[in-house]
Amino acid sequence: MTSAQVDQQPGGTEGAADGGEGYQRGLGARQIQMIAIGGAIGTGLFLGAGKAIAKAGPSLILAYAVAGLVIFFIMRALGELLMYRPVSGSFSEYAREFVGPFAGFVTGWTYWLFWVVTGITEVTAAATYMTYWWNIPQWLSALVFTVVLYGANLISVKLFGELEFWFSMVKVTAIVGMILICAGVLTLGFSDAGDTASVAHLWNQGGFFPQGVGSTLMTLQIVMFAFLAVELVGVTAGESKDPETVLPKAINTVPWRIAVFYVGALIMILSVVPWTEFQPGVSPFVAAFDKMGLGVGAAIVNFVVLTAALSSCNSGMYSTGRMLRDLALNGQGPKAFTRLTRSGTPLIGTTFSAALMLVGVWLNYVAPGKAFEYVVSFATISGMWAWIMILVCQIRYRAKADRGELPGSSFRAPGAPYTSWFALAFIVMVVVMMGIDEGARVSLYCAPVWGLLLGVAYLVLKARDPDGAAFAKRS
Repeated sequence: MTSAQVDQQPGGTEGAADGGEGYQRGLGARQIQMIAIGGAIGTGLFLGAGKAIAKAGPSLILAYAVAGLVIFFIMRALGELLMYRPVSGSFSEYAREFVGPFAGFVTGWTYWLFWVVTGITEVTAAATYMTYWWNIPQWLSALVFTVVLYGANLISVKLFGELEFWFSMVKVTAIVGMILICAGVLTLGFSDAGDTASVAHLWNQGGFFPQGVGSTLMTLQIVMFAFLAVELVGVTAGESKDPETVLPKAINTVPWRIAVFYVGALIMILSVVPWTEFQPGVSPFVAAFDKMGLGVGAAIVNFVVLTAALSSCNSGMYSTGRMLRDLALNGQGPKAFTRLTRSGTPLIGTTFSAALMLVGVWLNYVAPGKAFEYVVSFATISGMWAWIMILVCQIRYRAKADRGELPGSSFRAPGAPYTSWFALAFIVMVVVMMGIDEGARVSLYCAPVWGLLLGVAYLVLKARDPDGAAFAKRS
């Protein structure tokens, strides 16, 4: 089935996206901005930062700052590609055009797997967080969350955007509130931490690198995991109103939101509470609230991480359907995934992904074990694959555009291709760190297995394609 045929389905008329994809441009500037902000704020900050602080101390602030700069380079590279050709398939479309059909196939299916796995873990986590207030069976909460988010994603892209807006608003409000409270403790001296709070905690407890530079480098995998999903704004390109204006503005907010939400929050928290008092597995926000004598801290953070988990699952529902449809439109997935609802949402792809998320939740509940842990660990490396493809495609696009072979982008990445090469080198370094870390090494074991499965599937599909059109490199 061709894209032109698919676009004849109901829902591809008024408000349809340009480029013959059949989607409706239902995401406004307000929603895109919050999707961009919320994509960079997840449970990695609210929960995972405790382990990273225990490993690196105050130097974690520098790790987040440097990683944030790399993320900005990645997002500007993505922005340049989006302004060249704003499509919903995003990463796999660019990989298909600038690297080859197999790269597009691998990128699309890998990004799909990343969100399915993430959805499984996040909806399970959300169900666990519910038990903080009510003694509800975990499987019931997981079922309700999955069904509600699935339904919301099928109703319209506008409803998805509205949910994401309010999920992100909760996360942003929580972080800004924590920063203001910590600033009040430091300047006015109120709360139980008032007498001991001081910015000197950043260097008085063994120095800025109390565990050594090596330990700081080993936290980079945790830091980069916290930023996974920031690229989601690229998947929204085909359904954004006025993408040429909205997307660059959203991408250009990356530096200040990382500076405020990560660097700023950590500076404040580590000034109020010495890094030596943080423990792995304990949210640094909860620890800070406890130190200040604010007993409501645990309940607040539990609510925030609940919304963060639901936000991630909501994003997974959205992106998996779009990625499967892009693959199907290019002959690299079942044709059934091309079908849209009357409101312009990918029906079969979203349903298939949601069903897998439910199966994963059930398996995790009845038979937890190492196999599930191995699959979950693959989320980090599969998410970073999308970043690698973005950078490689931008480097190749810029070279062609500079030679006049392709039209130039209205949103050129500053310093490229050198900034893109730097970002690629940084990601390679993080992968090396993962190989050194025994706990994270399993991610690298899973990657070749997944690559082999994709290779076999690609060869089978190619053999069944009589004219080979779907597997010919685009020019």
